[in-house]
Amino acid sequence: MHAFSRLVGGAFIGLCAFLAAALAQAQTDPLPSWNDTGPKAAIVAFVEKVTKAGSPDFVAEPDRIAVFDNDGTLWVEHPMYTQLAFALDRVKSEAPSHPEWKETQPFKAVLEDDMKTLAAGGEKGLVELIMATHAGMTSEEFQKIVTDWIATARDGRFKRPYTELVYQPMLELLAYLRANGFKTFIASGGGIEFMRPWTEKVYGVPAEQVIGSSIKTQFEMKDGTPTLFRLPEVNFIDDKAGKPSGINEQIGRRPIAAFGNSDGDLEMLQWTTLGSGNAGPRFGLIVHHNDAEREYAYDRNTEFGKLDEALDAAAVNNWTVVDMKTDWKTIFPFELK
Repeated sequence: MHAFSRLVGGAFIGLCAFLAAALAQAQTDPLPSWNDTGPKAAIVAFVEKVTKAGSPDFVAEPDRIAVFDNDGTLWVEHPMYTQLAFALDRVKSEAPSHPEWKETQPFKAVLEDDMKTLAAGGEKGLVELIMATHAGMTSEEFQKIVTDWIATARDGRFKRPYTELVYQPMLELLAYLRANGFKTFIASGGGIEFMRPWTEKVYGVPAEQVIGSSIKTQFEMKDGTPTLFRLPEVNFIDDKAGKPSGINEQIGRRPIAAFGNSDGDLEMLQWTTLGSGNAGPRFGLIVHHNDAEREYAYDRNTEFGKLDEALDAAAVNNWTVVDMKTDWKTIFPFELK
């Protein structure tokens, strides 16, 4: 009986030790929403390599720069870019002041919810919508409009605020990198002043670390107050080849890690990881959307977030590709509640 008691007691102690170790691991895992597959291992290995003092791959903190695309990399971009949804809502809210829009494309298509005609208008039509709905006001006025909209707008499928449709694994990745001395930047094709009002609250990325497309502004005195007035003219497009230029202009340092999800991020990934100027460890990652049940499935044939050339380039350049269905335990933060 005494021997049996010792056996049971030993088993119990062993079980407690196992559970304690499992709990400790769960508490210390910086990426709990990532499955223990290749991408998670690659991220951790890269971070450990560049932060290990005395290692030949060690990178000093000022050079630990990581850049992230936004649409499709940090939050949803289907069935359309969130900023496009904002522009469509702005057209409808401003339509009473513009009766001519009822018969003028692309505004007519928006007011009639004719997405096929709107899509047929291509980039020219979208730029026209942006100019009409994002300009003609001060920067402060636009910031308030964005802030009010982002607080009240709801996605059509999930019926949640767009700021809840951010990817939990990427939030963890941002925090993990910052905890290891990285400075995290957003480099997005989206509008810089559309993103800046909310990125710090949602991603922990302050306004000065956001790079994006912009329209021209002009200094004006308005009722005795100095303002920046938004003009209906494109200033800079932070997409494709524009991304490396924007990164270089705003950061002044070449990133050592880049994260994207589409062909619009190809040049950013190339600039970060390839070439003779990139001595030392570099890391590139692409989020591949292939989970129609939990989010969306798309790559080579889509209007938004096309992933074709960059997917092929990932295999050639040894970039990490995240298989959303396999590599992510959780997609959105609200799934954890």
